[in-house]
Amino acid sequence: MKGKKSLIIAVALSSLVFAGCGNSSDDNKSEAYSSKGEEVFKNNSCVGCHGKDLEGASGPALKNIGSKLSEAEIEKVINEGKGSMPSKVVDEKDAKEVAKWLAEQK
Repeated sequence: MKGKKSLIIAVALSSLVFAGCGNSSDDNKSEAYSSKGEEVFKNNSCVGCHGKDLEGASGPALKNIGSKLSEAEIEKVINEGKGSMPSKVVDEKDAKEVAKWLAEQK
């Protein structure tokens, strides 16, 4: 009997400890972004091709894109597409924000 009681108490305490470790949807929203452009990039299909850290995947790496293309050129690619990248992957307002952020990646 004493063993069962100890087991029940251990399970109950473990449940309380693990309940505090979970991620709620509010926790996911609190990720810090340096800008609106970074937030749009990381929460849209951009990450699937260019990687979360701009390292590239099926699309090219964008780590130093700001040293190769101007903000206006980046925005044009986002809006019009290039190569296998489709046009209008985000709306024009968001494209402007993403281009601004990517232009800072040097």
